[in-house]
Amino acid sequence: MTLDCTLIPTGRVWVDPGGPFGLVPRALWEDAQPPNERGLSPMDLNSLLIRTAGKTVLVDTGLGDKLSDKGIRNWNLEWPEGTLLDNLAAHGVKPEDVDIVIDTHLHADHCGGNTKKQGDDVLPTFPNAEYIVQRMEFADASHPDLRTRATYLPENFVPVWTRGQFRFLHGDAEILPGVRCVLARGHTRAIQCVLLETAPEPVLFMTDLATFAVHFERTAWVTAYDVEPLETIASKQKWQPWALANNALLVFQHDAYVRTARLTKDEEGRLKVVKLSAGSVGAA
Repeated sequence: MTLDCTLIPTGRVWVDPGGPFGLVPRALWEDAQPPNERGLSPMDLNSLLIRTAGKTVLVDTGLGDKLSDKGIRNWNLEWPEGTLLDNLAAHGVKPEDVDIVIDTHLHADHCGGNTKKQGDDVLPTFPNAEYIVQRMEFADASHPDLRTRATYLPENFVPVWTRGQFRFLHGDAEILPGVRCVLARGHTRAIQCVLLETAPEPVLFMTDLATFAVHFERTAWVTAYDVEPLETIASKQKWQPWALANNALLVFQHDAYVRTARLTKDEEGRLKVVKLSAGSVGAA
């Protein structure tokens, strides 16, 4: 069976590095993530297009196109490589062609493109798709706390739910042959990576298990966004040896400098992410 996957840019935002790097001093991270003249770090919003078993699957949908002008300014949002729908069209995919949307989690920068404005209504962007998310993630998004309510925005997921297009998972699950959702708790309680069991090596779409590539080689580095930072560390300790043992191709959703990579060890036994070329992620 053929499994093709391609990285789909949906935009780029510029954020205060205190978000992705938390307590890590600038001197330690700035070589890996050089900030701009305003001191902001670029954060890409990439999706993953998967075509297999006669199905078209999209993993995450970026911020979408519902933001107000003020929202665009607040996010410092730009589209250096085009929008989600532009790039899907470039690969011959129309919104109605998408069979499955996998939401790794329901933060706005990952699921804003789930829905679109049509007049006064907000409707699913992909009218024929089954949207897949962890049940606990949906519960947390539906009942946000003071910290999370700024990123769990009902307009990004409630219209999908009210139209019966959500499928809720209870842990790891195979979605299609060779396509699995796997829990990686920490950034949220029920965030899921997407694992593609391709040959000769698997592909792991990292989502916010590792916001930037450097986060995956520096185990103790966690973001200020993580709701359970110690769980993030535990999840990395699970997936780092797996990535080494399987020579896995790692896809970093937010990293503007390292989009695809492999994890290795240097001569002193320290973990090291080795950058690969971007674009077509893999095929098997």
